[in-house]
Amino acid sequence: MRSKALVFLLFALAIVNVKCNQEGDALNAWKTKLVDPNNVLQSWDPTLVNPCTWFHVTCNSNNSITRVDLGDAGLSGPLVPQLGLLPNLQYLEVFSNKLSGSIPSQLANLTALISLDLYQNQLSGSIPPALGNLRSLRYLRLNSNQLSGVIPLQVIQLIYWGNLRIMNVSDNQLAGTVHHHNKTGFAVTKIIQDAKA
Repeated sequence: MRSKALVFLLFALAIVNVKCNQEGDALNAWKTKLVDPNNVLQSWDPTLVNPCTWFHVTCNSNNSITRVDLGDAGLSGPLVPQLGLLPNLQYLEVFSNKLSGSIPSQLANLTALISLDLYQNQLSGSIPPALGNLRSLRYLRLNSNQLSGVIPLQVIQLIYWGNLRIMNVSDNQLAGTVHHHNKTGFAVTKIIQDAKA
């Protein structure tokens, strides 16, 4: 009986390690694409089993990443699709850097995300419509980038679901406006945008 319990325990630990490795691999894939002049990512060692020991990373009790805090870190480079492989990520805070390129649509896989702070970077292209899948999102700050096109209807609909509290898309090259409207009567979304037609 003890041998069965031991096998089960080892199997459970292997699953946890694979999950941690997958999340660590995702962050390491991003690290390899970034220029880090201040060495803020020096603790991101891909040989470690658990990325929860890395600076700027917070995990839950199951050793799954819930927060990445890299605001004002002097980083440049792209966001990578692998960031969508962090299933329990709630806060992606990478504001005030020099990130460039487009916003990966794979970020829509982060269904636990509460705060997406990508403001004051050099991101370009359109806002992915798939971000409308982020129904837990309360704070969407994309201001002060070089984003263009229209705000997708799917993203605007986050306002109607009642969780979104702040949507800041100002200081971009976006067209159109979002009207303050709230069907639920409970949540109020603060919308900050440029008045362009």
